[in-house]
Amino acid sequence: MKLFYRQFGIGQPVIILHGLFGVSDNWVAFGRRISEHFAVYILDLRNHGQSPHSGVFDFPALCDDLLELIEDHRLADIFLIGHSLGGKIAMFFALQHPELVQKLIVVDISLRKSPPDREHQLLLNAMMSVDFTVARSRSDVEKQLSKQVKSLKLRQFLLKNVYWLDRNTLDWRINLKAINENLLSVFEGVSQAGIFGAPALFIRGGLSDYITDSDIPDLKTKFPGAEVKTIANASHWVHADAPGEFYEVVKTFFDR
Repeated sequence: MKLFYRQFGIGQPVIILHGLFGVSDNWVAFGRRISEHFAVYILDLRNHGQSPHSGVFDFPALCDDLLELIEDHRLADIFLIGHSLGGKIAMFFALQHPELVQKLIVVDISLRKSPPDREHQLLLNAMMSVDFTVARSRSDVEKQLSKQVKSLKLRQFLLKNVYWLDRNTLDWRINLKAINENLLSVFEGVSQAGIFGAPALFIRGGLSDYITDSDIPDLKTKFPGAEVKTIANASHWVHADAPGEFYEVVKTFFDR
């Protein structure tokens, strides 16, 4: 599958993978800043953003999409960054293709399988319940979302997925049907065989529980070169909550 991507800068390639319900645009500010030193590719995952839709939405397919982009652009010695779902894809990919990845950064996600997640299902239900026949603006969509999604920050995050289907009609870019049907696969653990021995950095938010202390021994078994950095006052959206500190941690790791 040919994924939509945004590209900035020249030099050694850095590929950035967003999380569930995200889009490449969420990472543009960071991508532009880091592109002063690297060639940055920020992808829209399949069924997200401007990338194609498919009924298949699992880790093998998501990794194949990434490999296709790498081969199309003849990239090598990649610095790979993934957040949340993107972090799981990055781990799967690095274990499958360690020869292609020189350094790995995983943002606020661990190896373990997660139980069915009520919050993500709630967000899906809220998005699927929006009636676009009565929505004339993004604020109309937000008003409908607010009945089920109380967090303004989360509503603004979801609204990144709204676009003008034509001059008079708003709609979701994201393939809600495929994601809803495959939601359980997103919460599978990283079961890929192999060891990734190159440098790896796991960045977690101090206000998040997606990487706990008990997860670290398993991480270091699969990624023996791994270190874990905690950004104290950040939630799961580490790069958005603490952009300056996040950039410095990433740049320091890349420069070593």
